[in-house]
Amino acid sequence: MHLHHQSLQSQAGFLETKVKVTSPKSDAVTRNSKKLENYDPGFVCRAFVYEGFLTDEECDHLISIAKYELKRSAVADNLSGKSKLSEVRTSSGMFIAKAKDPIVAGIEDKIATWTFLPKDNGEDIQVLRYEHGEKYDPHFDYFTDKVNIARGGHRIATVLMYLSDVEKGGETVFPSAEVPRRRASSSDEDLSECAKKGIAVKPRKGDALLFFSLQTSAIPDASSLHAGCPVIEGEKWSATKWIHVDSFDKIVGDSGNCTDRNENCERWAALGECTKNAEYMVGTPELPGSCRRSCKLC
Repeated sequence: MHLHHQSLQSQAGFLETKVKVTSPKSDAVTRNSKKLENYDPGFVCRAFVYEGFLTDEECDHLISIAKYELKRSAVADNLSGKSKLSEVRTSSGMFIAKAKDPIVAGIEDKIATWTFLPKDNGEDIQVLRYEHGEKYDPHFDYFTDKVNIARGGHRIATVLMYLSDVEKGGETVFPSAEVPRRRASSSDEDLSECAKKGIAVKPRKGDALLFFSLQTSAIPDASSLHAGCPVIEGEKWSATKWIHVDSFDKIVGDSGNCTDRNENCERWAALGECTKNAEYMVGTPELPGSCRRSCKLC
């Protein structure tokens, strides 16, 4: 991930685009996205901020649903895939079921419209609260265990929505992003020390951050490493939608049938993905891949 350092909202030089798109269930949506980086000639935009993605009403509604059901946030164990508590992540959170009500359904529609990714591929929205000193240390959103990729495959993208302003701290920072040599900007003063370790996005109520955890070749992108900086003053509320490469709503079967579970399998196999991306395409006897038939395993 090749990123330019600085708070996204303050740095000059970002490509800003406005595109109007429509979805069947909503009026025209104005997309105001700022490009964070140039990735490769085939897909130059890998991370964006959408200013004003959520209305104040939508932000407040998500918080009102979550605030009485919060529990200590957990992380996935790298080996077993099971959830566990860790000092790496000290926030509190809860999940909101898909289409719980018209407002939640409308937010999910907007996410699908912006990302061009199917709603079925997304997990439930997770609402998080970070109080003073709480944070999420650097981590990846893609998984390294086989348990969590059995349902929907890897996480391909993350939409992080900011539900509140934060007086100080609480930024989302990409510490492995490539930082160009440049003079310091006065806007650096607005960032916490944690946020100055890479490119940082300041939490502003209604804004949303979209970034991709997989490269365009479907290989996990190690430069998507990111962290939630400690809250220094105030309180931070956010909502996360993780999106997978395949439907997250499918029931994972245990038959191990030699079938294709994606309509693109034949094309991917012709491009050599059975070898290049064997984990997803072929899998193992214990955890069959998604394109076993096109990879001529039966």
